Amino acid sequence: MTSSQTSKKQDLPATAWAVLGMLSFPGERTGYELKKWADSSLRFFYWSPAISQIYAELRRLEELGYAASARSGPEEARAKRRYTITDAGRAALTGWASDTAEAGPPVLKHGLLLRIWLGHLAEPELLRAMVGEHLERTRGELAAVREAMARAGEVAEWAFPALALRWSERQHLAELELGEALLADLAELAAAGTKALAGAPEGAPAADRQGGGDAPTPG
Repeated sequence: MTSSQTSKKQDLPATAWAVLGMLSFPGERTGYELKKWADSSLRFFYWSPAISQIYAELRRLEELGYAASARSGPEEARAKRRYTITDAGRAALTGWASDTAEAGPPVLKHGLLLRIWLGHLAEPELLRAMVGEHLERTRGELAAVREAMARAGEVAEWAFPALALRWSERQHLAELELGEALLADLAELAAAGTKALAGAPEGAPAADRQGGGDAPTPG
């Protein structure tokens, strides 16, 4: 491996390793097939790259010698380029997957909770509706996870992806529980707020009713 290739290896983003990881399972796959697999597996516990990202990473992996491709023959009505992992790619992926220092902590970016955090700017009914929509969406995702688990359970080589999907099932169940608890918290807060406003002097400033303008952090 040249020094240029070594530098590129060190700079590979997680998307590249994910694409290479999908190629590490038996069989050849097109970029479109990789996208379908990412949508039915990776997205439930990590994320699903766009098709343009997948093809960009495939080109990068080929340049590094980690993947190889070949066009289909005349027996297919529409020519397709299928990709496989190389020995060098498998060795690099094994090293990356075994490097626990690179895993890092999980990152949570919860769009709904950001809006709940700004709930003083929204109507209570709107916040409750947002949580309700989130719960409905999560139930749909849970059903999709279970469908993916059933498919993975039919293939012996997918035993470890099945474990990741099982974790995702538990995570979605926990998200439903948290959402229901959030609805209860919003109801409790609304009841407490109504009582507080009922006892406030007529014409009292909003800041006084909300406990002042200081940030709710020490220091």
